[in-house]
Amino acid sequence: MAETVKTDIIIIGAGLTGLTMAFYLKKAGIDFRIIEKSGKTGGVIQTVSEQGFVYETGPNTGVVSHPEMTEIFEDLNGKCQLEIADPSAKRRLIWKNRMWHALPSGLFSAIGTPLFSWYDKFRILGEPWREKGTNPDEKLAEMVKRRMGQSYLDYAVDPFISGIYAGDPAKLVTRYAMPKLYNLEQEYGSFIKGAMKKAKLPKTERDKKATREVFSAKGGLSRMIEALTEAIGPENILLNVQNTIAKPTNNGFQIQATTEKELIILETTYLVTTCGAYALGGLLPFLNEEEIKPFNELNYAAVTQVLLGFKRWNGMSLKAFGGLVPGKENKNILGVLFTSSFFAGRAPEGGALLSVFMGGTKRPDIIRMNDDEIQSLLDRELPRMLGDRNLKPDMVRICRYLKAIPQYTESTGKRYETIEILQKKFTGLILAGNIRDGIGMADRVKQGRSIAEELIGKIQGH
Repeated sequence: MAETVKTDIIIIGAGLTGLTMAFYLKKAGIDFRIIEKSGKTGGVIQTVSEQGFVYETGPNTGVVSHPEMTEIFEDLNGKCQLEIADPSAKRRLIWKNRMWHALPSGLFSAIGTPLFSWYDKFRILGEPWREKGTNPDEKLAEMVKRRMGQSYLDYAVDPFISGIYAGDPAKLVTRYAMPKLYNLEQEYGSFIKGAMKKAKLPKTERDKKATREVFSAKGGLSRMIEALTEAIGPENILLNVQNTIAKPTNNGFQIQATTEKELIILETTYLVTTCGAYALGGLLPFLNEEEIKPFNELNYAAVTQVLLGFKRWNGMSLKAFGGLVPGKENKNILGVLFTSSFFAGRAPEGGALLSVFMGGTKRPDIIRMNDDEIQSLLDRELPRMLGDRNLKPDMVRICRYLKAIPQYTESTGKRYETIEILQKKFTGLILAGNIRDGIGMADRVKQGRSIAEELIGKIQGH
């Protein structure tokens, strides 16, 4: 019979949410274990160094949208360093009519840009006086079209959403997918007026840590994962764990799972899941059909990433974050990230590292294509788009993510409601991860730390 290990908290999943949570629990002296089905920590975050190129096979960048993101690097005490993107990353390009145009960065550049129609430019000027919406589940496309116009939706928001969610603004619910934008209208009656008023509000020193800048870790995002893993301690992380099943007990939960060598049994007061919605049914078999249904209804965008390394770059200027391609332009790519232009040491001197993103919810078929078919699509479009008719990369790597990014569509409200009900029904259960509270790395760190602080307070009696 397997020995039963007792611990205060069990965390399912060693991705960024789980590692952040564990890091702050360890600092507070709380007993916990992380259970991870793969053989490594960090989830899809992985940095690879090859042929002089340093690239990410998971998320490429994050945005410092919450102070917790800055603070976790501070709390790691120099074991890894926050890397802020070169200022050139503030420039974003949009493809329209067979050429790139800079996305406007303010009201005056929005008036001069060829991206928007003259009709919508006048609509933008009138946006502060437009009535606010009354539908809490209004889709992002509906809201943007109502406030800013069709061309703004087509050539600003649609490509932006492709870059973040690989999704469709006609299906995403604004208050869940873009809560800050939704709150600008609800609190101030206007995007423009709200942004101006918020910019004038006094900020605490902690508020100022949420710089909204693009970031990575020096040497790649794996450095952050390695630093967190080391701080947490390998004795607290169980890797290569399969067939994990949880069941409620009188005092919390019992978890049974297997490794290559043995059956393991753990008992805990608190069980925190950070896995994808698709894994919850198998992990929590005590949930009935009605309770698991909202999680099974969560759709994910399938994304293909093609990494291109050039030892000598002969194409267009890459002084930008990258280029996004609106759906209206009928291209086979969502966008191209110019990684080596804003993070140092990602390509040989004079070379370039690019990440091309394809698929998403609008082109789910691309994930099923083989490497030659994908290469053929790129050969057809990229040389002209990148200003080099003889575009020949020295390195090509293709990564596929079948369930890459959860889509916060109209099923989100029911899922959030069900999460609250289940957490009240099963004392000690916390359903976390990107099934709620945002999909960005800063969202994951904020959520992980918030849950850790909540549990520390309960266990230590605060």
